Amino acid sequence: MFIFYTPEGGETEELNARRLRTSEVQIIERTADMKWDEVRRGLRMGDVTSLRTVAWVLKKRAEPSLRLTAFDPFEDELQVKLDADEVVEFAADVMEVFGDKPDSLAGAFDELRDAAYDREACELAIKEAQAPKDPAPAQELTAVPTDGSETDA
Repeated sequence: MFIFYTPEGGETEELNARRLRTSEVQIIERTADMKWDEVRRGLRMGDVTSLRTVAWVLKKRAEPSLRLTAFDPFEDELQVKLDADEVVEFAADVMEVFGDKPDSLAGAFDELRDAAYDREACELAIKEAQAPKDPAPAQELTAVPTDGSETDA
């Protein structure tokens, strides 16, 4: 997952949230007063507390003295983009939920495209999610002689 921070009149800063240290996760949990799973869900849903807290912790890597009170972006200055692994997971989930509702499926995939960091990876994930699934491989049957004798192969 990537968070893009674009301060008004400033350059966009890409914050890579794919890999956090446990100490960073603990700081995020304490600061947001949420469990890590809730924060991760919140990031996907655009929850401002999750976005601000994770972005702040990531910015602290380069600016260790940055205080949360000093990092107060406008809500439209933070945006989340999903990495390739997350897109594959979401594409499969979308297909499972909306697979029998073509209009809803198309809309959900459009939203996924907008949320994807890598558009090509997203298109591939959507294509794979929509591909027919191979049925379980058929087991090979072995002929059994009916006269009670065994045959040599």
